[in-house]
Parts: sequence; structure tokens; C-alpha cells
Amino acid sequence: MGRALLLTLMVAAVVCLPMVIALLFCADELLDRFACRWAQWRSRQRERRTIARLDRAVEADALTRNIDLSRLDRPDRQPLEQLATELRRLRGHRVGGYERSTVWHEAALATYDSRLRLACAALGITQHLDELTGVDREIERVRVEGLLHQAGLILPAARPEHQQRRR
Repeated sequence: MGRALLLTLMVAAVVCLPMVIALLFCADELLDRFACRWAQWRSRQRERRTIARLDRAVEADALTRNIDLSRLDRPDRQPLEQLATELRRLRGHRVGGYERSTVWHEAALATYDSRLRLACAALGITQHLDELTGVDREIERVRVEGLLHQAGLILPAARPEHQQRRR
């Protein structure tokens, strides 16, 4: 009985020896994989906590300022990046329009003003473009552009249309 047990243990050792050797050689790689996955999991957890803290801070700020955040979740709301692109494209028409008709120039300005209004609404900036006309409206456009710039929506300096075509 003793010899049979000893023989069984020796056979098991010979059979398991390659697996033990493979584990010893691969242990470093397995530990690295485990450590990498652990670090990724911790990073995701940290990001989730940070996002949750930011959400709570934004909601608390909105409550103190009496801002309705649900208006930002409307499906018909235009993305701010798209508004910025349209504002940059239309900004040149604000100054120029030398080779275009007055009607076209007025339509371009009206479109530019509507995009300014949408950007102001998206960023919570007060504007008075609807209430003003003439030079006062032009001054309000400049003021609103400055406020949008301060909020992070950078609009390049407007160049007349005839200068844009030379490039």
C-alpha cells in the first residue's frame, strides 16, 4: 500500500511538473495582466466618482442659481460645437457682403443673430439682440461675442468676404 501511494505521488509530480514550470515562467506575465486590469478598474471607479461629484456640483449650482437643467436635454437642441461652427462660418458675412445684395447681407446677419441667441441660451448668457436695432444691435453683437469668448466659445476675428476669397 505504501509503495502504491508513493508511485501515485511520483506519477502525479511528473505529470504536474510541466504545469508548475509553466506557471513559474508565466507568473510574471499573469501578475502584470492582473495588475493592469486592477489599475484600469480603479481608474474607471475614480472617473465614475469624479463624474458623480461633478454632476452633484452642477445640480447644486443650478439649484442655487434657479437654472432649469432639463431644457438642455431637449432632443431638438443643437449641439454647441455645431453652433460654434456655424457662427464661425457666418461671422465673415457680418462685416462683408460687398459683392452681395443688401437682402442677402440682412439675411446673413439675421441668421448670425439667431445662432448667437442659441449659443447664449446654451451657455446661460443674457443677450438683448431682439430688443435692439441699428448700431445698438451691432454693439450688442460685439458684447455677446465677448461673453461667448469668455465662456470658451472662441470666434476668430471677422474678415470681410473679399479678403477671405484671396486665400
